[in-house]
Amino acid sequence: MASETAILVGVILPERPPEVEPLAELEGLAETAGVKVRGHLTQRRERPESATYLGKGKVEELRLLVEKAGADVVVFDNDLGAAQVRNLEKTLDVKVLDRTELILDIFAHRAQTYQARLAVELAQLEYAMPRLKRMWTHLSRQAQGGVGLRGPGEQQLEVDRRLALRRIRDLKDELGAIQRRKEREVAGRRERMTVSLVGYTNAGKSTLLNTLTGADVFVEDALFATLDTRTRRWQLPGWGPVLLSDTVGFIRDLPHHLIESFKATLEEARQADLLLHVADASNPAVLDQIAAAYRVLDEIGIREKDSLLVLNKIDALGERARLDALRNRYPNAIAISARTGRGLPELASAVSDALSRGFVDVDVEMGVENGRLMAYLAARGEVFSTLYHDSRVTIHCRLPQKHLGAIARDANVVVRPHVNGEVVVK
Repeated sequence: MASETAILVGVILPERPPEVEPLAELEGLAETAGVKVRGHLTQRRERPESATYLGKGKVEELRLLVEKAGADVVVFDNDLGAAQVRNLEKTLDVKVLDRTELILDIFAHRAQTYQARLAVELAQLEYAMPRLKRMWTHLSRQAQGGVGLRGPGEQQLEVDRRLALRRIRDLKDELGAIQRRKEREVAGRRERMTVSLVGYTNAGKSTLLNTLTGADVFVEDALFATLDTRTRRWQLPGWGPVLLSDTVGFIRDLPHHLIESFKATLEEARQADLLLHVADASNPAVLDQIAAAYRVLDEIGIREKDSLLVLNKIDALGERARLDALRNRYPNAIAISARTGRGLPELASAVSDALSRGFVDVDVEMGVENGRLMAYLAARGEVFSTLYHDSRVTIHCRLPQKHLGAIARDANVVVRPHVNGEVVVK
């Protein structure tokens, strides 16, 4: 869609939260896709018009706006049905895209790795399946006939539909295999504590990853600048090395097909010991963006995971009162600037405290010949004392609670809370 010009349209329904600039995000998406915006049109409705989504009068107003601006495309901030798209294109005589189609176009352009390209292709095909009739212009010339008399366009449609279904099946199989490999890969790193950056797109997650780890991952001031997970070693002050991962950014009404397709990419966040929810404090819509990110976390099943809210880009806040208002709304949030480094010591301290909540103080009793377990405890925890008694040894140590299950599987090993603990291992 590069170099095309567009009119942006939004139908604001009752369930949508009020916004000062309801089409600001859509404009950012359009610009990311390489489209030049020539105008805006909004309408508040109780429910969409079944034929054209917009009301009849607004459709005519949109037609005149398209004509005056010489626009090539109309982009809706809503998801349209195939019939609505056809009706609008017939009236407006220009291409009509909905929100999902625009986001899919951006993802297709941004996908760099093999896995990301597969995920985008799957999402595009699943989105397109109900809309296949729109995708083949030769259908308008197909022969008319009764039962048993089928036009060549309809025959071609059935062939294409079967090919698409076969490709969807193949993509799901391949992405499923990648998902299983990713799960094994992430599980294989469980001896290290892991922290995952999540949040709204363009909140500064990649910049924060670079600042904390000295990495050099790609950064751009654009929506969905990167789609792949990057994991780097972070030497956490007062703690030691942890693994820090950056993930694909979220957005309001992120298409379900994309969430499903990018499950393997989100595996790092799903398995992390701690989530850092990064939000752009300088964005006027930051409250809506935080809420939208939480909804996506709900959808992928990790909302209940231990997390810290990080208010980034405080160097770009004009008035101190705006930061004070955010702090009042989110008193436990950490305010930082990934670009200038402001607030990063406080962030490191908060992460250390949060990770410590996953540790337990225990006594592990075993046979003196169990050198492997002794080495395991020394490598994954902090050993305070070792007490030998005949053929048994008791090690007082502090280690991640997630390792207790593996330790206690040995029938000759006894694990007890050291002092007034609440951990019970059978």
